[in-house]
Amino acid sequence: MLRDTLTGLIRPLVEGMGYELWELEYSPRRGHALVRLYIDSKEGISLDDCERVSRAVSDLLDATDPVPGQYTLEVSSPGIDRPLSRPEHFAAFLGETAFVELREPIDGRRRFTGRLLAADERCVEIEVDGRRCSLPIAGIRRAHLAPEA
Repeated sequence: MLRDTLTGLIRPLVEGMGYELWELEYSPRRGHALVRLYIDSKEGISLDDCERVSRAVSDLLDATDPVPGQYTLEVSSPGIDRPLSRPEHFAAFLGETAFVELREPIDGRRRFTGRLLAADERCVEIEVDGRRCSLPIAGIRRAHLAPEA
């Protein structure tokens, strides 16, 4: 999978620059793909940080040429509605409100918004309307913090 290849190439570079690669999204599109990076650090992320990482990653991708055809590279901070995809993402924000969308419904439902209660390698537990729901991480289509919810 190209997303994994890109992550393997880019993560060491970003971490070597003192940042965390929070998330990498790869969206192939007809004739023009999108590579979107979310970077983070304990000090926060500035526009200068994004520009610095963008230049370095662009140079790396130009040299290794892993993306077929043309692509757009975007680098930003995860923001207050940061994406959640790995168990450690969910675990870092226990007690916070999150939105989770599943690929396949559970009990007729695919979208859940509620307080994160627990997370491990297999599932995320979220409280929705006073009910504890266990959602398989492998079945999550997308998830993000939902502080306004």
